[in-house]
Order: sequence, then structure tokens, then C-alpha cells
Amino acid sequence: MGFEVDFLPVGDESKGGDAIALRYGNLNGSRNDFKVAIIDGGFAETGGEIVEHIKEFYGTSKVDTVVSTHPDNDHLGGLATVLEKMVVGELWMHLPWNHTKDVACIFKDGRVTDNSVREDLRESLDAACALERLARKKNIPIREPFTGVCDLDGSLCVVGPTLEFYESLLPGFQGTPEPRESRALGILARVAAKADEVIKRVLENWNFETLTDDGETSAENNTSVILLLRSDEKNLLFTADAGIPALTKAADILDTSGYDYTKYSFVQVPHHGSQRNVGPTILNRLLGPKLKEPEKQKSSFASVPKEGEPKHPAKKVTNAFLRRGAPVHVTGGAKKWHYLGAPDRGWSQSIPLPLYTEVEE
Repeated sequence: MGFEVDFLPVGDESKGGDAIALRYGNLNGSRNDFKVAIIDGGFAETGGEIVEHIKEFYGTSKVDTVVSTHPDNDHLGGLATVLEKMVVGELWMHLPWNHTKDVACIFKDGRVTDNSVREDLRESLDAACALERLARKKNIPIREPFTGVCDLDGSLCVVGPTLEFYESLLPGFQGTPEPRESRALGILARVAAKADEVIKRVLENWNFETLTDDGETSAENNTSVILLLRSDEKNLLFTADAGIPALTKAADILDTSGYDYTKYSFVQVPHHGSQRNVGPTILNRLLGPKLKEPEKQKSSFASVPKEGEPKHPAKKVTNAFLRRGAPVHVTGGAKKWHYLGAPDRGWSQSIPLPLYTEVEE
């Protein structure tokens, strides 16, 4: 089975997100010989770009599966445009308000009205609720993507989260966000912060890794849909913004089905390369152990904004992927294409990130 995966650029400057298009099957056959899926849709303005990309390069206006991995505006904002302008077979999205009163009670007339919910989450839940209403209005079937959900031929399958794990995370939806740099920093404060950042840089080499297993991300990120695309002997893993607990549970599921990291050609770097989402232990399980010397065994993509450094991606994360045979390619304002058995586009070859000898602490 052939496949092609497109990571589309999302956002401007330091704001980014995910918008992934994929096509799999007999890519040189008729429309009935392949399937098209979209995993997340970036911001609202990204939706039109997804539609045009699929029409141009996949030659169709029909999408078999649209997946909203979790309620973040940088992932679901453009999906409404996809539902409006394309023929959609199914929408896979979680409906948190159907699983716990803690979430259901913050809604009134289809909108989040509870002021205790932080602003960014309130906007994202509003957008998710609106997406559900739009799908029902257009009679698009909705499936909640918990472990075991697959497309009709079993090629695209959900390996996380389980229903139980998902519901255990919902009480955290009203929690505090991850620490962020204050938007109110003045010029002097920014200069001081930059100087402090330089001081906190540390050295790495091929044999010395500073990434730890201590990273923590939000409850919403850990509810992210983790997907496996089976393509004969070359499988692909999509991780969205999942953190260590979510990835570990998905790895447990994969292990029960005979997971073999040597048979994966592609693994998405979680959460745009944030060091809060991965550590050596989970990377050893998903990618394999560190290699004695550089050797490309698979590819990894990260959707990052043009000015995402130093957090997206974190250099200690891309170094960790590289040490395990998975060099990282980043969008940074450009499209990235991973494929097997797809018609040639005449695109230039993507250059992965190098091993950095200096990383942020």
C-alpha cells in the first residue's frame, strides 16, 4: 500500500499548530483505490489551504476521515472550513461534554459560560462544540476516537486514548495552563530573559543526552488522539500533542499487538517538539534505543512556527530523535512531504535538523 503524508505550515511567526493531510492505498489508481484523511486543521485561516492542497495534489474533493485530535484552536480551527467545502465521510472527535458533568455543566446554549475555565480552553471548547453542530447539520457521522476505532479496511486505527484514560483526564480540563512567558514583558525584561536563556544552555554530544523523563503537559494534550497508519511493512505513527502518560499507554497497546519499531517509517514528534511531552524512556519504546553512530532508520516530522525556537522544537528533543535513528524535519513555514509509491511532485529534498551541541536546559 502506498501513502503520502503532508504537514502543512500553520500560523505566523511564533504561533503554530497542526494540519496534516494523508492519502493511502493505490495512489496511481482511481478515487476508489485510495483514501484521504485529515488530522487536525490548524487555525481558522488554515482550512482553505488544506482544501486547496488536497484538490491539487490528491485530485479529489472528498475526504474519507477528518480527525480532530483534541480541543485546541491551533489544531481544530480550520476543520469547519473542511466540513463546509469538502465531502466528508466521517468526523472523528471526542465529545467531552458527553462524558462528565464537570464539563457538561460549563456549557449553556452551546457555549462555555463558566468563567472559571481559562480563556484559551474556553475558546477551544466553543470551537469543538461548533464543529460538532456543523457536522450534525451536514449529516456527517461522528465517531469518538478511542482505542480500537479504525477505518473500514483497518488501515487507520486509534491506539490512544482509551475511554477510561480519557475520562480520567477530564477533571483537569479546568486546570491551569502550562507556564507561558508573559505577554506584558517590556523591552528591558525581554533582554534580561534572553540573557538568562543563554546562561541556561547546556552542552550535548552524540553520547550525552540531557532530555529527562520529568516533562509534564496539560490534561487536554494528553487526551490527544494517537493514530497508527498500517502500510504493509512500513507503518506510521501520529502523536498530536500527547504527553508521556498518553504515549506510554499507547505504547502498551502497541506492545500487545507486536509493536516493532524497526517496521515504522515515520513517527510524528509530539507537540511541535516540546520537551514537556517526551523523555528517553518513551522514546526508547517508540523509536528504539540510542544508536552508537548516526543512521537513518525512519523519519520524523514536527509542525513548528517560523519563530518557534527555543521551545518548538526543543533542540534536546530533536537530538534525542536523531540519536534513535529518526532525524527530524520541521515545517517552519513550509510544507513537508513523506511518501511511498506516490506520484512525483518534483519537490526538492527536505533537510533534517542536525545534532546540536548546545541545547536549552
